[in-house]
Amino acid sequence: MKYEFLGRWDVERLNKILTTDTPAFSGVKVAYTPARNAVRLYRVTYDSVIPEKGNKPIAASGLLAVPDTGGKSFPTVSYQHGTVYGRQDVASYPDNSPETQLMIAQFAGQGYMLIGADYFGMGISTEPEGYMVKASHQQATYDMLKASQAVMASMKLSSPKLFLSGWSQGGFVTMAMLEKLEAAGIKVDGAATASAPLDVYALLEGMLTYPRKNDAVWLNSIVILSAFAFENYYGFPGLAHSVLKDEYYDVAKKAYDRVPADVSTLPADLRKLMRPEYFDPQYFTNSAYGKLAAQTQSYRWVIKSPVHNYYGEADEAITPGVGRIAMTYAQSMGSGNPNVEAISTGATTHRGTFATAVPQWKAWFDSK
Repeated sequence: MKYEFLGRWDVERLNKILTTDTPAFSGVKVAYTPARNAVRLYRVTYDSVIPEKGNKPIAASGLLAVPDTGGKSFPTVSYQHGTVYGRQDVASYPDNSPETQLMIAQFAGQGYMLIGADYFGMGISTEPEGYMVKASHQQATYDMLKASQAVMASMKLSSPKLFLSGWSQGGFVTMAMLEKLEAAGIKVDGAATASAPLDVYALLEGMLTYPRKNDAVWLNSIVILSAFAFENYYGFPGLAHSVLKDEYYDVAKKAYDRVPADVSTLPADLRKLMRPEYFDPQYFTNSAYGKLAAQTQSYRWVIKSPVHNYYGEADEAITPGVGRIAMTYAQSMGSGNPNVEAISTGATTHRGTFATAVPQWKAWFDSK
């Protein structure tokens, strides 16, 4: 494990993120609590393993943001980022990541330590991207937490509380991380998500069989990235080729590999992109891709920690049904597991749900 200093962001810069940059990114105006302190940023590089590949060693990276107050004890928020299209549009390259900037400004700028893993295949990692590959996401985030705690100890810092949060893909990763931390007996004081695809099978089946008028044109990226990631990490040669039509395979692979390609040639219409048999629910369910998607969930266990899942009713990617699915499942157990609560952010878009949820996350974490 090692770490390098990236820079210091002052209060003026943090407040510009809250008042100007985030509204430009999200498309909505949200009232954020102003930053109170500057923040020191570090990239942490750490060793991990790929569970799906027999614990193959991997070098991974992540962000540590420390409030610059002279204090020695801060609560920690582990933030899991959403889907990005550049390998370095991730937490430990904060200049490239608007969502990370919002988290730095709203949390680290108000006395929280903020950490965030870049995931396998992103940041400094040279592996293929492990998009929605659950055990790898769990390993990357667990080992990033341990590495960041070692860095904190070397800085003579301590943290009395641990919170988890994440948006979009990062919401899935947040709940997967929570599952691993609970299994390891690590106390989590609260976990909050926004627009979390907690059941990838339900999400894909909806896109294929019950599409909505407001479905995002970029949902094709979920199919492309997951098909190639599942092929690479679970060891299914030819899986992506079995899902994607021949004429789009090469460009789709370049998009997954993050090499230059004209992605505008990829159709947003999934019926043009994917082989027709996948639109038969029975075929999809029994296919290798469908079976792997069915395993890709992060809510089907007895959740012990307090959880808030925020969802938007006009979200063009994550349906309200998927947004509420963890609470629905938890409440279906006998008299109901009360620890999971789904909360609507109103008629918000995918980005708008995130922007609206973040100050609600903070108010909830502050109350813990």
